[in-house]
Amino acid sequence: MRLAGPLRAAMVLLLVGLTWLLASTILRGDGTSLLARFFFRGASEEPTAEPKPHKYKCGLSAPCPQKHLAFRLVSGAANVIGPKICLEDKILVSSVKNNVGRGLNIALVNGVSGELLDIKSFDMWAGDVSELLKFLRPLHEGTLVFVASFDDPATKLNDEARALFEELGSTAVKELGFRDSWVFVGAKGIENKSPFEQRMKNSKNTNKYEGWPESLEMDGCIPLRAAQES
Repeated sequence: MRLAGPLRAAMVLLLVGLTWLLASTILRGDGTSLLARFFFRGASEEPTAEPKPHKYKCGLSAPCPQKHLAFRLVSGAANVIGPKICLEDKILVSSVKNNVGRGLNIALVNGVSGELLDIKSFDMWAGDVSELLKFLRPLHEGTLVFVASFDDPATKLNDEARALFEELGSTAVKELGFRDSWVFVGAKGIENKSPFEQRMKNSKNTNKYEGWPESLEMDGCIPLRAAQES
């Protein structure tokens, strides 16, 4: 019975001390405030993860408007990693699909419906440019042409082949050279130059790889053409 008074006083002092410690910890706002948050929120609560940025078709950061095609082109890296062509979230050309080739990798798409028409690669180092000419000459009005280079896109290009790409809207093909990186989207019958084109010149002073420039990546939204009335 004699200990009841001192024991009660000790308990009061202990509670006052704990209260002062928690209050000072919260007010200071330093790392020890984790202790207070642990008691107030509970031990089982986990930190809220930051939301990941939303990706749209072909990895675009924003959706394309209606009646537009989302695309992404990636040129090959040196002669090791093949190029990639994505259209409307579908991979048309890639090393995984095993349909890439040295030189120019080209996908033809109907500019009205967005339907894939053909995919071919043309070896511009040791191949025959006549095959490329046969492929490009008969294109119909409005056909979209997606091009991604791999290794060497230009050694076998002749004046006619370059002129055909210029008719599709290219401004870089005239100067395209040995082992340059090139990505391009053009169209048969385009009135102006294409806004979708990038070229990285092969230069020993700026090359990312030994003997090759860095890979190029380009994406965007291509408007579909209105169907021609008969």
